[in-house]
Amino acid sequence: MTKIIAGIQQIGIGVTNLYEARDWYKKNLGYDVVIFDEAAEAGLMLQYTNNKVQKRHAILAYNMKGGGGFEVWQYTSRTPIGPGFDIQLGDTGIFACKIASPDVKKAYEEFKNSGVNIISELKDSPTGKPHFFIKDPYGNVFEIEHGDDWLQNQDKLTGGNSGAIIGVTNMDASIKFYSQILGYDDVVYDEEGTFEDLSGIAGANEKYRRVLLKHSKKRTGAFSPLFRNSSIELIEAKERSVRKIYEKRLWGDLGFIHLCFDIIGMEDLKEECQKAGFPFTVDSANSFDMGEAAGHFSYIEDPDGTLIEFVETHKVPIIKKIGWYLNLEKRGQERPLSKFFFKILGASRKI
Repeated sequence: MTKIIAGIQQIGIGVTNLYEARDWYKKNLGYDVVIFDEAAEAGLMLQYTNNKVQKRHAILAYNMKGGGGFEVWQYTSRTPIGPGFDIQLGDTGIFACKIASPDVKKAYEEFKNSGVNIISELKDSPTGKPHFFIKDPYGNVFEIEHGDDWLQNQDKLTGGNSGAIIGVTNMDASIKFYSQILGYDDVVYDEEGTFEDLSGIAGANEKYRRVLLKHSKKRTGAFSPLFRNSSIELIEAKERSVRKIYEKRLWGDLGFIHLCFDIIGMEDLKEECQKAGFPFTVDSANSFDMGEAAGHFSYIEDPDGTLIEFVETHKVPIIKKIGWYLNLEKRGQERPLSKFFFKILGASRKI
């Protein structure tokens, strides 16, 4: 089977108070459906956890209007730490999570009235559409951008995760990586300079090369209707030496941990990544089991070491109380699930 990328499954977010963070994302960003809530050991991540098995508690939540999820994540065996410096635009790693909104101007006004920390003015991006940036209470940056083609017509200010802004050091190498392996092969813009629409963001007054990538092919796979379209924005600093956002810290520490893609055909993907010079650094080999969900996961690193996770989903809980699970190994993973399925899933897992 040729590998298929169904979309961004989730972005990992390391926090110090799991349920407080879950409730903030529910209230302000509409993440009110929980797929799993599990404590476990991260036994396969030793190379990213100082060769010690660490315990953690994770919640996977979704906004069923449409978009990628949040894997809200907290260490239970150690105190998670934040970066030892002030992160600036262009530092390598995931700088911001993109969040789609059906009405960006309305979201801006509502966030302003509700006291959400807005860190930039409402301005047009190089696409000509309005956007702005906020910070959650934990210092994580989110870009609120225009979105459409929703899974469900819910009355929410935003949908879910629609991509990420990632700092890189070699733009051409990074474009090749995200295009060839992850399918972001459509260059929407490639500009260099200082950008007024980024004003308010740390380091925004400096010179950058800025590239927005989208996927030219429609995503397919069982969960593709939920994940929707997404984009990756790459930022390369042109006037200063950058730092690695996760330098001297562990996977799972505070901030954006990884960007995770829902895929089909893990073995073909493994071979493709190996040939491209980006071998799997972690591979669950068979099937991980989170109690409520199961699948096969792996990790690679982009050219600057930013962690990209892949998950091939095998089992998803629908109504746990009666033991109703979706077994994708039996059902098949390529054919998109119906909107009716997602309606049932959202109603049964809503918090």
